[in-house]
Amino acid sequence: MSKVNLKGLGVALITPFKEEGSIDFEALSRLLDFQLDNGTDYIVALGTTAETPTLSDKEKVAVVRFIVEKVNGRIPVVMGIGGNNTACLVDELESTDFTGISAVLSVTPYYNKPTQEGLFRHYCALAQASPLPLILYNVPGRTGVNMTAETTLRIAHQCSNVVAVKEASGNIDQIKAIIGGAPEGFNMISGDDAVTTAVIELGGTGVISVFGNAFPKEMAWLVHNAMEGNAANARARMEEEFSRLFQLMFVEGNPAGVKCMLNIKGMVKNVLRLPLVPVSEHVSQQIQKELAKFS
Repeated sequence: MSKVNLKGLGVALITPFKEEGSIDFEALSRLLDFQLDNGTDYIVALGTTAETPTLSDKEKVAVVRFIVEKVNGRIPVVMGIGGNNTACLVDELESTDFTGISAVLSVTPYYNKPTQEGLFRHYCALAQASPLPLILYNVPGRTGVNMTAETTLRIAHQCSNVVAVKEASGNIDQIKAIIGGAPEGFNMISGDDAVTTAVIELGGTGVISVFGNAFPKEMAWLVHNAMEGNAANARARMEEEFSRLFQLMFVEGNPAGVKCMLNIKGMVKNVLRLPLVPVSEHVSQQIQKELAKFS
């Protein structure tokens, strides 16, 4: 199995839509150019930020193929394949065309709230089925269950093709425990923009970022400086310049906040698919005020 470099800035790419709701591939092309020209180290397709639950199977294939063709091997592309039906995911992993894809990101099963043993067996089944390196994704705020450090490490040691975890638990002690007990080559990836420098300082290898959609150059600077041992300086700049935008980006949900930012920057329509809606006018005005500081 080929190695994949998951260090640095990964961007969980949005899916831009036209006014009538169809996918805006022209805007997606612009977004990819923006990422490729501004220091993004890898792209994550079909993550949470892509509004993946609202895409049809045909649309998912079209989005991934478009991204792969546009990127053309210049940086890795990670593909999100997640759900709460293990057998269906195994079938999907065994049947998907992964041409141009470097790794798979798979979120912990949501809604049915498995035990830690259930999570372990779920990921072991996916690891056995996956022809590509697998990245675990722990985001209890969305899924309703936290995958503990013990379970993450058990999976990492048991399954050789599980190469990383995207941790969005917000639990620094849990992150420390995973880093401290991980097998060689296992990557700790921050799943939360706001704690990226702290995670890197502990031994993390970067972030899968939402903010990077709108500010790839700035986010790449922060991540790369932190990884080069300048975490304090990177954090100081992050807190001084971006802390308010980080807050506003999530105050009414993701990707509503970052789509508002990209719309104000003239890159996409401010369109989401139900049940998600654009941010309120009040939040939009606050985002516009903050963005004006960077013009």
